[in-house]
Amino acid sequence: MSIAQLISPEQLAARQQHPGLVILDCRFALEDPDYGQRSYAEGHIAGARFADLERDFSDKVIKGVTGRHPLPKPDVLIQRLQEWGISQDSDIVLYDDGPGAFAARGWWLLAWLGKRDGVYLLDGGLKAWHAAGLPLSLDAPQNKKGTFTGEPDDSLLLSAQALQARLGQPDMTLLDARAAPRFRGEVEPIDPVAGHIPGAQCVAFNENLGADGRFLPADQLKQRFAATLGDRSPNHLVAYCGSGVTACHNLFALCLAGYPLGSLYAGSWSEWITDPNRAVATGA
Repeated sequence: MSIAQLISPEQLAARQQHPGLVILDCRFALEDPDYGQRSYAEGHIAGARFADLERDFSDKVIKGVTGRHPLPKPDVLIQRLQEWGISQDSDIVLYDDGPGAFAARGWWLLAWLGKRDGVYLLDGGLKAWHAAGLPLSLDAPQNKKGTFTGEPDDSLLLSAQALQARLGQPDMTLLDARAAPRFRGEVEPIDPVAGHIPGAQCVAFNENLGADGRFLPADQLKQRFAATLGDRSPNHLVAYCGSGVTACHNLFALCLAGYPLGSLYAGSWSEWITDPNRAVATGA
């Protein structure tokens, strides 16, 4: 079974009372870092805990060294997972407003720590939950500590130095999850340098979704990524984005399509450009 699993709003509603289920509300907005916590307080899926991208799913930024969302320290994240009630055998459902990018970051972090079964993204997120006519809650979840333990699997990661050494190798597929105008360097609303890592291909994460905001069927995702991979092995695929968040959406979609879990350049573009000696490309 693929480690990427989806759950529909109706399926989640039917399982809300199951013991061992942990729901994480991962809503966030880059332009308003308090949006998620505020939105959670205004209403969330009953039983959900709030997981914040910057406070829980990232470490502190070191200016000029790290990207905008460096990976959290494993021991700190494990403690947080335990506080949310997560144990080894927990079923976990993650959601955000809809696209799934922030939820996918949580999914990847769990996979990194060894939790690769029983982890689901709510397909279509809270938007789909609303569309199904399902209610929200204002109640705080019951506080029950979990016993999760894990070890980071650094084979899933690629450092900037390792990526730089692999640039130009014909067997590597480098996927950039940002929108095409940012990839081409025509606009850059967030980072101080525009463009992309040389050799990368633009595979915008939101194109993993259909018009209804839910993930495309697996066969359509397979066609999408097969066209990008060509005759190269998926075992040499590397994903990145602006800060290591939306790249996880592509990695999730790849697994949905039946591919193995690829590598993540977690520092991504915002880390890459901290070193002026690293090459930058623009255009298609």
